Amino acid sequence: MTTTRFAPSPTGYLHVGNLRTALMNHLIARKVGGTFILRIDDTDPERSKEEYVEAIKEDLTWLGLTWARIERQSARLHRYEEAAERLRGMGRLYECFETPEELELKRRKQLAMGRPPVYDRAALTLSEDEKDRLRAARGPGHWRFRLDHERIEWQDGILGPRSIDAASVSDPVLIRADGQVLYTLASVVDDTEMGVTDVVRGADHVTNTATQIQIIAALGGRCPRFAHHSLLTGPQGEALSKRLGTLALRDLRAQGVEPAALLSLMARLGSSDPVELTDDLDRLAEGFDLSKFGAAPTRFDAADLFPLTARHLHALPFEAVQGEIAALGVPDALAERFWTVARENIETRADLAGWWALCRDGAEPAIAPEDAEFVAEAVALLPDPPYGPETWGDWTGAVKERTGRKGKALFMPLRKALTGRERGPEMADLMPLLQRVRAKD
Repeated sequence: MTTTRFAPSPTGYLHVGNLRTALMNHLIARKVGGTFILRIDDTDPERSKEEYVEAIKEDLTWLGLTWARIERQSARLHRYEEAAERLRGMGRLYECFETPEELELKRRKQLAMGRPPVYDRAALTLSEDEKDRLRAARGPGHWRFRLDHERIEWQDGILGPRSIDAASVSDPVLIRADGQVLYTLASVVDDTEMGVTDVVRGADHVTNTATQIQIIAALGGRCPRFAHHSLLTGPQGEALSKRLGTLALRDLRAQGVEPAALLSLMARLGSSDPVELTDDLDRLAEGFDLSKFGAAPTRFDAADLFPLTARHLHALPFEAVQGEIAALGVPDALAERFWTVARENIETRADLAGWWALCRDGAEPAIAPEDAEFVAEAVALLPDPPYGPETWGDWTGAVKERTGRKGKALFMPLRKALTGRERGPEMADLMPLLQRVRAKD
């Protein structure tokens, strides 16, 4: 059984970078009828907030990314401690007492000597008496996993064959001095015990993967298949990390981005496949293939979401928006006709309100000074509402005959006088929806 997971920390709102990871893992499981787990990484009691847990669930639900079950790492602390005790018994987990300042000093010295800034394992030389004195003076230490200094190799689902020399990597800290279990250990224990078979995450986790492979082996677990997707950049190739706060999923939703647009773009962004606009997750999963994704940084431009959103809305049947149109106050007799006329002229659902306001209340006329006399003469020929499909043709024909104007010089000033806009639906289609024309007031 293929099992994947998405393990966000509830320390903020989900952004597009998080979504890329969640969606890839979801589609892998969905494609083969596997299991997708939502795992909340809430081992940091100070930064983790319940409001963010609810926001994560709300955002994923909005996108249709359902999960088989939710796991909370805060409820599994005893499992991590048991694993830590096993590692201590093997001599693979050792206590260290350096302060952050001391570690930084060591790092600088190594760099100055042209060496990689790798922890020197000084704590392994401490006697028990020395450890006791350090605990008395500084309190409990932090705990590092002792790596075997050998090459760590795996076949990455996106990056291909990967190999890292463990001697070039610091022994990772698994437990902080305050007792907080860190991601590296918690994730290994969870992936092993939950039977996770596939892990897709960002390329910034490659070194984590190397160390976790050794921890999994030490605990007797089965290593999942790893794949590391490229990191997102801005549209000009700039770092996106500083902008992620403005690219929260809830902010994109508030701007009117449709789930179909977001999912369709993110499911293919960075791959060799073109974006296929669909709100069908099964269809997205069917064509999803990690091997088609590249390792190069992937450019993301939020502006690309709005044309996709518009295309999706233009294709929606009336039934998909019937409730929203009713909520605007559009009479039932006009509702379907209103949607047919308005949908090709909206970028987001919020634009519907503006079009109905125009139909219900009329628009402020936009009349160029040179057209004022012409428009006044034309409006005098326009009957009062209600209008029919033939009204526009009959009226413009009468105006043409009276004034001699034709083409754009005839139609554009009249459109702007009735709608206040240069563009919009075909006027013959819009006229039957107009309840009021301010230019006649």
